[in-house]
Amino acid sequence: MINYTKEEIVRGILKNDRLVLQYVYKKYFNRIKYYIKKNRGVDEDVYDVFQEAIIIIYRRLKANDLVLTDCSFETYLFAVCRLLWLKQLDSKKRHKLEYYENEEDIDEVDTSDLVEEVEKNERYRLYQKHFIKLNEDCQKVLQLYLKKVSLKEIAEIMGYKSEIYAKKRKFQCKEYLVNSIKQDLEYKKYFENDT
Repeated sequence: MINYTKEEIVRGILKNDRLVLQYVYKKYFNRIKYYIKKNRGVDEDVYDVFQEAIIIIYRRLKANDLVLTDCSFETYLFAVCRLLWLKQLDSKKRHKLEYYENEEDIDEVDTSDLVEEVEKNERYRLYQKHFIKLNEDCQKVLQLYLKKVSLKEIAEIMGYKSEIYAKKRKFQCKEYLVNSIKQDLEYKKYFENDT
């Protein structure tokens, strides 16, 4: 197996390079799996946490918000996975963690800014979960609106009779989505405590 440097891994993740992503998976997945399973996780948890960690790292790299000078990629990935798993355990009220070898390495990784990224990821996942439940008409209207398409153009694209109806429809779809999200137990668990 080819060994990639930290810089090559970072570039590969940014480019969504399949070979680099396979390398990261093969090289680091088992360590994460061992840690999560040792701490009351199951295989499904491992896959979810690992995937979410890669997404978070990708987003931070894309935003030029991540510089890996003080630690290895493995250490940073493990720190992100550990933070995600702690958050999941906290939400499930299953706290007690076992010690893992070399865990002191990750104490050197500053994860304070990751908490915000993890919460942003949770919000996005919750949004996606409810967005796909909307009917096609609402999905299309909201997608157009989010792309900054004018209400006049939305009316034309959707075949509505007027700009006023397009505005009303956008409002109805948005309200339905917001109410659906607010009824979700995940929303209540994660976000009502923030207010």
